[in-house]
Amino acid sequence: MAARGVPKQSWKEQELSILHQVAQDISSNLELNDLLAHILHMVVSLTAADSCLVYLYNEQNDELTLRAASTGHRDVVGEIRLKLGEGVTGWAAKEKKPVALSRQAYNDPRFKSFTSLAEDKYEALLAVPILAKDKITGVMNIHHKKAHEYPENQVRLLFTISKYLGSAIENAVVYEEINRKAKQLDLLSEVSRTIVSDYYLKEILQLIVTMTAQVMGTKICSIMLLDEKKQELVIAATQSLSQEYINKPNLKVGQSIAGKVVIEKRPITVSDVTKEPGYMYPNVAKKEGVVSMIGVPMMIKDRVIGVINSYMQKQHNFSKEEIDIIQAIANQAAVAIENTRLDQEILSAKEALETRKTVERAKGVLMKELGIGEDEAYKKIHKKSMDLRKSMKEVADAIIVAADIRR
Repeated sequence: MAARGVPKQSWKEQELSILHQVAQDISSNLELNDLLAHILHMVVSLTAADSCLVYLYNEQNDELTLRAASTGHRDVVGEIRLKLGEGVTGWAAKEKKPVALSRQAYNDPRFKSFTSLAEDKYEALLAVPILAKDKITGVMNIHHKKAHEYPENQVRLLFTISKYLGSAIENAVVYEEINRKAKQLDLLSEVSRTIVSDYYLKEILQLIVTMTAQVMGTKICSIMLLDEKKQELVIAATQSLSQEYINKPNLKVGQSIAGKVVIEKRPITVSDVTKEPGYMYPNVAKKEGVVSMIGVPMMIKDRVIGVINSYMQKQHNFSKEEIDIIQAIANQAAVAIENTRLDQEILSAKEALETRKTVERAKGVLMKELGIGEDEAYKKIHKKSMDLRKSMKEVADAIIVAADIRR
């Protein structure tokens, strides 16, 4: 049956032209975002749709996620999620069949409304499953504001196209995943090089949060170190430029999400911190424009020394791979901190030993010159140190130098 108002030959020519364009898109090895943009343009041109959405299926989460939109809904891309069978979109995906609703689509018993999408403003809806070797890859949703008949041959053509696109999308997703993992491996390698560099600890931590934010695509990344005496978490590094975030009060162990991470010694993810009970700074989060977060413990053996926090601008489900990569960064950062602390302890011990040797020598000078005992000589050095507000070593050095001059 020909499309209404379109001659049979004209429709066939259009069909061949579209299939040729689809073949070009598939063979051009486009990145996923480019490929989806081509799909949206093609579908809107073919159907004269007022809106077109593309959902992609994540087998690991068993969810369909809005990944691309033609107009009006780009701000919620990545935020709308559906389970298989949920809504008209989920039904089309589960049954692997197109669903054409020519009028009052919002009255269909399968319809699921989203406030941020306002799909109930559209009268007509066509949901076409995207398949790759009979395996669900996603769903194309075509919307019309007014009642609209979807010709049988047009639905059949879109369903045929979806089977070609399914494999291309699958390949593009794999390519995107490989690129993402390559960037994460580069990050770990860079973090390793930073840790063994000659930078000071503060510079190392600052580089770590900056690189982590770039690769993970987080709005804010921060490292909070544990003050064991006060049992508080203190921000030691962040790539956020907001003074309100930087000047947040310290967290007590057990407080908020980061404080809970210290207690439980495990990564904790939060879908929306602005609505999370117990999160200490929802107003700061709203001002910063962050929603989801992950807190990961920085551990040396079984001891937590700090927490890495990463915040996303949109609602985000952190995958196991993302959690693992941040945990690996946290572990390396913990090693850098512990090594620096050990170096400082060794240096302090060395300085203490040098001070003790110098004071002993100065005591010997005073005992010989003044004919006094060891305790009195020590008290004289200590009193002079207090009076002059100088260290015992500085006073002892002065006594030794003066004795050398007198010789």
